[in-house]
Amino acid sequence: MSVCVPPNHEVTLRVQAIGTGALKYQWFDKQQTEVAGGTEPELTVSLHRSGKYICRVSDLYCNYQFTEWVKVRILDEPGVSRMWRGEPHIVIHPISQTVKPGETFTLKCTALGKPAPAYQWYRNGRILPKQTTETLRIENTSADTVGSYLCAVSNILEERWSEAAEIEIAPPDQQPTPTLMATDKVALLIGNLNYNHHLGLMAPIMDVHELANLLQQLGFRVVSLLDLTLPEMQAAIDKFLQLLDRGVYAVFYYAGHGYENSGRNYLVATDAPRPYRTENCLCVQRVMQSMQERKAQLNVILLDTCRKWYKQKGPSSEIKPLAPLGNTVYGYATSEDAEAFEVQDGGKSTGIFTKYLNKHVLKPERVTHVLEQVSEDLGKDPLVRGRQVVEIRHTLTEPRALTDPVRTSGHTMELRQRDACWKQANVLPGRRSLDFPYCAVKVELSFSALFSNVLVVFGTVRNTSAKAQDCTLILESEPQMQDIFSGSGRSEEMDSLLVKSGETPDCTLRLCCLQRLQVQGLFVFEMKNRGIDLKF
Repeated sequence: MSVCVPPNHEVTLRVQAIGTGALKYQWFDKQQTEVAGGTEPELTVSLHRSGKYICRVSDLYCNYQFTEWVKVRILDEPGVSRMWRGEPHIVIHPISQTVKPGETFTLKCTALGKPAPAYQWYRNGRILPKQTTETLRIENTSADTVGSYLCAVSNILEERWSEAAEIEIAPPDQQPTPTLMATDKVALLIGNLNYNHHLGLMAPIMDVHELANLLQQLGFRVVSLLDLTLPEMQAAIDKFLQLLDRGVYAVFYYAGHGYENSGRNYLVATDAPRPYRTENCLCVQRVMQSMQERKAQLNVILLDTCRKWYKQKGPSSEIKPLAPLGNTVYGYATSEDAEAFEVQDGGKSTGIFTKYLNKHVLKPERVTHVLEQVSEDLGKDPLVRGRQVVEIRHTLTEPRALTDPVRTSGHTMELRQRDACWKQANVLPGRRSLDFPYCAVKVELSFSALFSNVLVVFGTVRNTSAKAQDCTLILESEPQMQDIFSGSGRSEEMDSLLVKSGETPDCTLRLCCLQRLQVQGLFVFEMKNRGIDLKF
């Protein structure tokens, strides 16, 4: 049975089977790799990040059967007693909210448990049918949906109830009509993790992915890129600038190595040599100047990177100041001459600045107020208290928020130009089918973009006939491309992003660093059947 436990908590998984003669057992992890020593009906594990397991049971006659996959989910909850037996322990309670009519609100309840607990939501003491997951989402708020919400959490040991969350409708005098609008919203997110000459990082993968999803919910066109060299970073900035114009809200986010020199902040490209030199890195102030030159309505730069002072020979970047513009915001993960840290949070790596940024970014508040809440939360975190402090600089003269609506009227030509530029790099291939007539097999291919320069190809075998036995599907690319997620721990964090709901592909292929393709890429599809290899 699946479980949900704190880090490093000992868990025993058990399987019971009936068969002829002595039975053999072999446990496998989510990489489908045999677990060392996992040859008994019971498997005891102690994990610091989430994992999945399956057991194969076989007899002396080569008959075998697999159990269902079970998940060991890890939640970072230091308040669990050592005497905890596995009864539901609620770590996240739903929060009361005041909602405007017609809006959507979300409640969440999360609990530890052995086995993993079941959830059932209630409103005003009445059960809500089919609302049996951790998250409850209610759309189109009205008088029929307000009230007191509770979640019952249970497993075979016990049942626990969450704290009540009161949902109220805001009175008319609390519903200001939005007056500040954008003509478009554009965001460029860059995460560098695999460095040629510097220590590698873990956090940028999930940080960039989660922030991109949140900004898309706010109506942003998001370009998210991983592992860029200096020429690639400069090219990405140039394309980003083409999407900016009057009235546009622009967000530039970077996670990776960085430093400060002579009052300038520099972002380290993946190919930057040792020691740091300004000519091998990207100057943040130069990026902001270019954004200002495009006359965007709001320019926000968010940097989850270190700012240690790094003295070096040679001149710093020369930047001529523009006329004062009241539309800029800098959100630094840390203060001058200080480091920015990444931590393990619930089994995943995250920059601690981005952790709290993602917590608050959807709030309909002035962008500087959002960053102030990030600063307050980070300042209370015991992991970095006294070592990392958020710094905010801005020249805002209006209460602009990332949640401001988009109004395109009067900007039709500029919008069409941005649409054309946007579609060049953001249109996915459609679902395709490939026939292997020799073995009477059809393969279906589908595509998903984890990031703007990372494409995942899913291959599924369909319509196998009696002629096809023991088919194996292999996807490869020509030219072969580096898998930037293959490092220790990174592949595990990406598993949840690769699995499509309701369907398990037979094969997946990650195509990374697509910006380095100079020619159109080719896929090689290989089908193995009865010792015969067919390639198309």
